[in-house]
Amino acid sequence: MNNVRLWRFRIIGCSFLLGILTPAFAQQGEKAASAGAASFHVAQTFKVGGDGGWDYITVDPSSKLLYVPRSTHTLVIDSATGKTVADIPGQQRNHGVAIAPTTGRGFISDGRDGSVSVFDLKLNKVFGKVKVADDADAIIFDPASNKVFVGCGDAGVLVPIAADIDLANGKAGEPIALEGKPEGIASDGRGRVFVNLEDKDKVAVIDTKTMKVIDRWSVSPGGAPVGLAIDPEHGRLFVGCRKPQMLIVINTADGKVLADVPIGAGVDAARFDNGLAFASCRDGTLAVAKEVSPGKFDIVQTVKTQMGARTMDVDPLTHTIYLPTAEMEPAKDANSRPTPKPDSFVILVVQPEGK
Repeated sequence: MNNVRLWRFRIIGCSFLLGILTPAFAQQGEKAASAGAASFHVAQTFKVGGDGGWDYITVDPSSKLLYVPRSTHTLVIDSATGKTVADIPGQQRNHGVAIAPTTGRGFISDGRDGSVSVFDLKLNKVFGKVKVADDADAIIFDPASNKVFVGCGDAGVLVPIAADIDLANGKAGEPIALEGKPEGIASDGRGRVFVNLEDKDKVAVIDTKTMKVIDRWSVSPGGAPVGLAIDPEHGRLFVGCRKPQMLIVINTADGKVLADVPIGAGVDAARFDNGLAFASCRDGTLAVAKEVSPGKFDIVQTVKTQMGARTMDVDPLTHTIYLPTAEMEPAKDANSRPTPKPDSFVILVVQPEGK
């Protein structure tokens, strides 16, 4: 009789424990499923080498080419093989490349002389330069206005350039005063361009018809916003912040912050693709964020990349992410950055599992 009671007690106890633990296990399973859906890895490494630094990398999915600024020249690389197919010279301190498919032109920002080099996408030959403003940096093409927009950090302006500009006689458009230092730029393709103001902890909203700032949105609790990406379909901005280290999600309808999630140190770029937001960080991590339930965002994976891989771009056709970096020498002191080792430049190729 005592044995029967003992077994009944054990069965009841096990049932009670299962009742407590089952929801927890289910919750963990949901998280694992989410992480599994966003399972990325470094699939290969393109060993490029050569001289020069690097900044923003640009993917042209239609031509399957990568455009990689290397300070004084811009490499054109086959995105499938990593082979360099062209090298565009003539810059002093380049930062980024914008592709304008409507005109068959590419545009390279040059911070040292405050200009933009315009080149032919087929010939990879420079047509000429357009003067913009001091510290020409981030650059994008906006299909709605058929203009290229250049963020000029020291000048505190955004400069529009017609994609079909007459290089013999034409000039850039009137600079748009931002009242802050521009960093990342994004377009919704419907008449608005968004610009991070790194020193003001805000995002400026520009109407591309009037070419005026129509609003400035706070990124709090984030600060020092640099990377910027957009999901135009659902009206979401993804802002990579350095102080503190987090990815901020903003509603483009009203500028309200919807979420903030932690990321690595030294973010410099953010991208959105196929329902996922990415933030690449100098500390060798790539954060992958997802809306796991309505209005709730989580980091579903942190991909180990390589120290210095702070910028990136993504091919929307293959969902492949490309991150430039190099082997780094240790920093000399607390106030200096690590320096790249000679001829060690590479491009990391990050793909979803199964690719």
